[in-house]
Amino acid sequence: MTPAETTARPRVEGDREQEILDTALEVLAEVGYDRLTMDAVATRAKASKATLYRRWTNKLTLVIDALVAQKAAPEPPDTGSLRGDLAAAYCGFGGLTDRHTVSRFTSVLTAISRDPEFAAAYRTQVLGPKVAQSIAIFERARDRGELRDDVDISLIAPALPGIVLHRFLMLGEPPSPDLIDRVIDQIILPAAVAAS
Repeated sequence: MTPAETTARPRVEGDREQEILDTALEVLAEVGYDRLTMDAVATRAKASKATLYRRWTNKLTLVIDALVAQKAAPEPPDTGSLRGDLAAAYCGFGGLTDRHTVSRFTSVLTAISRDPEFAAAYRTQVLGPKVAQSIAIFERARDRGELRDDVDISLIAPALPGIVLHRFLMLGEPPSPDLIDRVIDQIILPAAVAAS
């Protein structure tokens, strides 16, 4: 095959690309990242392995693209209060009460701890926008005068998801709006909000 023929091959895009990405997430949820294979995704998506490899060089790039394609909108909510923004960001689609989001996270936990290349890609492309959204929520609260002057935003911003995920993964308490509200009201706000 000549170089011109190679570049002229159709690429996976549009609806078909999204179907394959959705299939990759289904397989990921069932078997986890470590056991996911390009073969399994190709078979489930009724596509050839060659089709997948034309678009994604390996399972790392496929899974990261699938996760990025499914994340919630990067714009942080703006309800006018820190409490409202946190509740809006962490409840519902793409938040901690979205079982698909939590399931995808648990499916990649071992890969994050064992595969440095996957961990780096996950932290940058998937987790990075979520962290930026959380930091933006706290910065906006600071700009409104809600936060104490000495609050370290880089420390407090990941506290809510950290506590909720710890309770889920270690204690078996599924994320719920009630749990998120309790963490916000009993831990985050007392630690961050300026006395009125």
